[in-house]
Amino acid sequence: MCRPQLSHLPRLSLCRRPNTGPSRSALHSSLNHALTQWAQAIHESATPFSPIIPTAALPYIALVLLTATFGLGFYFTILPKATIPAREAGVALLASILAGFGTVALFCTVGVYV
Repeated sequence: MCRPQLSHLPRLSLCRRPNTGPSRSALHSSLNHALTQWAQAIHESATPFSPIIPTAALPYIALVLLTATFGLGFYFTILPKATIPAREAGVALLASILAGFGTVALFCTVGVYV
């Protein structure tokens, strides 16, 4: 088996090279400053957030969704038991979705913005 000749490659040295350019901390500082200015410009030019659903409607939405959740929960308990529980799964899925959105609306109503 023949080994390739590597004599044409430069030898690696473990000693430090002399500093020939700007230091890393100066580059980091200037990059950080540029990014900060860019972020501030983007922030100042952005339009303020306005929710799709008015916040005044959130208590009523929470009341309707959570009331429907409790109604579907009661309906779930009186459903006849079937061998294939497709109707039960549908009612449970709808009640879970309504409970999730109703809870989020209730939290936003009291000031816990999630």
